[in-house]
Amino acid sequence: MQLIQLSPHSLHFPDPAAALREPNGLLAFGGDLSPERLTAAYQQGIFPWYSPGDAILWWSPDPRAVLFPGEFHLSRSLKKFLRRHDYQVTLNQAFPGVIGACATEHHDGTWISAEIIQAYCQLHTLGQAHSVEVWQNSRLVGGLYGVAQGALFCGESMFSRSDNASKYALLTFQHHFIRYGGQLIDCQVLNAHTASLGVREIPRLRFLRYLAALRQQEISVRCWQPQTLSAPTP
Repeated sequence: MQLIQLSPHSLHFPDPAAALREPNGLLAFGGDLSPERLTAAYQQGIFPWYSPGDAILWWSPDPRAVLFPGEFHLSRSLKKFLRRHDYQVTLNQAFPGVIGACATEHHDGTWISAEIIQAYCQLHTLGQAHSVEVWQNSRLVGGLYGVAQGALFCGESMFSRSDNASKYALLTFQHHFIRYGGQLIDCQVLNAHTASLGVREIPRLRFLRYLAALRQQEISVRCWQPQTLSAPTP
């Protein structure tokens, strides 16, 4: 398989089936991070991931890591923690703060460059990218952000500055998303942290079939309005 260079004059992406096996899912390079190109990418199960200063790389890994409704793993220790926590969770009230924290709080977070931050903040302004914020005494201590595709949410990154804050963000968001008809959360690539929360892998083809169906399903605009979220009772 040959790596495809994207044309600056076209939003066309190659078929994800043409992605490399090693590195897993690398599909194309080049192009830009315009809202139009990012939208076209997410509609096809493709996302950008590259180091600052390098060419933009586009990925569609196989298998794909996803979280199904009701499969969030609530461990006994997390249940105990939730009974005594003092966190508050909001939606779409501090997107720049969340993506900025994701860029600085992870040792491997340098891929979230100033260019990425600007591009996703623009998607947020257009109502396509969303953030979940976890607060403790008015301090931002955790959260996540991603891109909505109908009844599917494409999670991009999360961060935690306090115990279990990112877990609490995902748990609370999943509860909210399901309430409004959400059916699947894309977590891209499985890691130890997400696996511990119930995320599992499915074949890319199966994921793309879910995406094709779910992105056509409308979610109420109330789902994405800035608001305080209520967590499920542990």
